[in-house]
Order: sequence, then structure tokens, then C-alpha cells
Amino acid sequence: MIVHPDDPSLHLIEVADLDLPYPPPEAHAHRDALRAVIGWAETYLCRPHPDLGRNGPVCPYAQGSLSRGRFYLAVPGTAPRTVEDVVALVEPYRAWFTGLAPRGEPDAVFTTILILLPGLAGRVALVDAAQEALKDRFVEEGLMVGEFHDGPPDKPGLWNPLLRPLSGPVPLLAIRHMVATDLPFLHLDPAHRDAYLARFGGRVPAHLRETVTEAGSVEATVTDAVTGAVAGAVTATVTGAVRDAATDTALETVLEGAE
Repeated sequence: MIVHPDDPSLHLIEVADLDLPYPPPEAHAHRDALRAVIGWAETYLCRPHPDLGRNGPVCPYAQGSLSRGRFYLAVPGTAPRTVEDVVALVEPYRAWFTGLAPRGEPDAVFTTILILLPGLAGRVALVDAAQEALKDRFVEEGLMVGEFHDGPPDKPGLWNPLLRPLSGPVPLLAIRHMVATDLPFLHLDPAHRDAYLARFGGRVPAHLRETVTEAGSVEATVTDAVTGAVAGAVTATVTGAVRDAATDTALETVLEGAE
């Protein structure tokens, strides 16, 4: 278990903690919920799904996170009752995450914190509202926060709109780094799109470039983001797919998970 260096009330439970002869009290107290989430990650997130609409596991990063010991869990000691309560509980973990997994470190992209909210079972609308309230600040800092619960969240899969991939056994909010394939989760909000392009404008994966051109304010946004990263900046109003963008990154697989 990892304890925050400045706030001992904040802790992160590691998967291996649950296998200790004497788990930390924080893990033992919530062992059923923690084991349910770990089992869900191993049997759902890490595996292909027949309705996913693409090859590969539901979450391309989950197995790497588990294998590297970068799959952290937290169960706040206070049961939230309102959206504001959830936001107040999650915000300290956002600040901690940026120090725990600085962008650019080898394992940063595999690092995630899952904040379990077992007391909100049956109150999934509150979880959804909290995610919306948190998202702006997270995206601004290059992070993503996604909601999972047994509702499930009414957000369709990217490759199969009939699938609801954010289903989970315990209500939770997951924190991770934004990656180049997150554009479909961000392009409809101008501020979110701008935050994405500020980081990945020259590395938009090929299969997502048309999404950029359809998002609005295209000419100025794409030109600003791509100039310097593309050989020959965009010189005319973009009406089709952006061409001659920088070479694709290794993150071509779309992440079907935390939004």
C-alpha cells in the first residue's frame, strides 16, 4: 500500500496487498469490493469482447497496468452523498496522480487509479454527474477520468454503438493519462478538443484525423496544432480528412474505457 507523503488519509491499495497474510486494514475492510474490481479487470478489461467491434482486449492498457504493478485502487473512508462530495474526494487523487506518474516516464501510460465508491451502488446518476463535474479540470491537465458502474453508463462503444463498455461491478471513477486515441471522447467540447490538440496536434492517429476536421473551428485549430509537426502546414480550409499529418504513434488502438 502506498500512503500519500503529505496526507496520511490518502492511500493507494496495490493488487498484491490483497494476497498478503495480513492485508492492510484499509484493504481488508473493503476486500470484497476490491476483489470484485480486480477480477473484473482481469476477466473483462484484459480480454476481447465479442460485441466490442474491433480486435484486442476491451482496454489495451489494463493488462500492462496489472503486470507492471501500476493498477492502484482507493476506497475513500467517507461515504459521499452529493456530487460535491464525490468531487472533493477525487480531487486529491488527481493532484497525487500527476506526481505519481509524471508524463513521459516509461510506465506512466499504464498507471491508473481506480477510486471505488461502493456506497453509491444504486445511485449511478450521481456517479455520472460527478464525472462530468470533474472532467474539465482533468482534461486541462492532460488526464482522463472515467465512470464505471452497473447502470451501466449510457455511453456507447466507439466501434459498436450498441455496446455499453463502461459496465463494472462497483461504482468507481478511474484516473489515467490522456493518450492520442482519446479524441473521440473529447472532440465535441471545444475546450476539451483544444486541450487534446495542444498535446497531440501533430500526432493525431490517421483514423481520427477526419474527426478533427468535423469538430468545428477546424481551419484555425488544426493549423495551429499541426504547424511545425507537419511537413507543409495546412494552407486551405480543411473540408476532408487532414492530410500529411505527423507519423502515427504506437497508440493506434482506441481505448474503450475511461472516457
